[in-house]
Amino acid sequence: MTGVTQRQPAPRPVTTLSADDARRMALRAQGLLGAPDRRAGVRGMLRRLGAVQLDTISVLARSHELVPYARLGAVGRPAVEAAYWSAAPADGSPARPHSFEYWSHAACILPIEEWPHFAFRRRARRARGHRWHVMKDSARSCAAVLDRLRADGPLTTSQLGGDVTAARSASDPGGGGRRAGGGEWWDWSETKIAVEWLLDTGDVVCTERRGWKRIYDLAERAVPEQLLHDDLDDTECIRRLVAQAGAAMGVATRADLADYHRLKAEQVDAVIEGTGLVPVTVEGWARPAWADPAALAAPPRGRHRTTLLSPFDSLIWDRPRTERIFGFTHRLEAYVPKAKRIHGYFAMPLLAGGRLVGRVDPAREGSILVARQLSLQGPQAVAPMARALHEAATWVGCDAVRVERCDDPQLAAALRTELTRTTDDSDTGLRAGSEENTTA
Repeated sequence: MTGVTQRQPAPRPVTTLSADDARRMALRAQGLLGAPDRRAGVRGMLRRLGAVQLDTISVLARSHELVPYARLGAVGRPAVEAAYWSAAPADGSPARPHSFEYWSHAACILPIEEWPHFAFRRRARRARGHRWHVMKDSARSCAAVLDRLRADGPLTTSQLGGDVTAARSASDPGGGGRRAGGGEWWDWSETKIAVEWLLDTGDVVCTERRGWKRIYDLAERAVPEQLLHDDLDDTECIRRLVAQAGAAMGVATRADLADYHRLKAEQVDAVIEGTGLVPVTVEGWARPAWADPAALAAPPRGRHRTTLLSPFDSLIWDRPRTERIFGFTHRLEAYVPKAKRIHGYFAMPLLAGGRLVGRVDPAREGSILVARQLSLQGPQAVAPMARALHEAATWVGCDAVRVERCDDPQLAAALRTELTRTTDDSDTGLRAGSEENTTA
């Protein structure tokens, strides 16, 4: 797809939204306002969001498990995994995949229906000829992988004979890229390079993981026949992805639309008129915005979810958008030296009443959920944080919560009291632990 060299003038907005309107539209579009669609479950949530980011960091759970938990409540973790991945039936018949892994916002789980939409990215990878590594004998190595998969069925990298000899980066769940903070390239075998290249270009697909290991299969075998094509040209692929992103966000700027599936701004400009998204003005937003017409037609109402969010949740993965909508600055500090961290290794924002009102860096010590570092935006956030910690602890099988550090001693004391009350009012057997340390 050729890029647009000049930005087109923004169309005249059809309406003006308040900042609160935009915030509520975003929450509802992301499945965090109103009654959750429990019948559609995790798969319905995936189709609604269009992408769920993967990451190797596991604190309470991995991020792709935390995303449905935030929307649907305490869905069993085995049920979450079963909803995403598509293992072949025991009778030997082909699997019916519901999702596949590919590069969207980052490495993501995507609804299988989106396979044709990423043809533009597969073509771009083929045209480039390589991604991170260059194979010594590309034709021979790729043919060997394809022949093996054709003969033996779905396999892991190690089963293909292509173990990675270096540890994986937490920001690269497929096992590629650079080590966190820089450093040498991964020491990949020729087989590993080949299978990842075939994944990039669409000859191979991952529709299942076992124990966090990708299971590679031939795309021609795993992707449903009606979807297994690259018939859509680049413009149509991008148009569909921008339309999907707009629906998943409710209302969004050009930059928001581009970031959702990591498109270029000029690509968004080239297709925006054909997406059906409606130009609007949002009070307080410096840039023009586009809204999903369905979101405009039905004012967002319903109960707000109180929950802890993964830093990789699509509600907040775009940091500038998070600051604009919620007035909340959040950064992942997993790769920041411990002494320089402000909020902790894997700080999870607290969503309550449709706003981000605190954050906590959780950990597990046996059967205890530990709030290693915690901050709250005032006394009104105490009860929601207690509920969120209680629910999260129950979900992951902990029977106690302990608060270690809080940036406000008075709020810490109130939270301790509220945790005890919340625990006493429940029948889960959860215990509230005492604070070991508070810092002003």
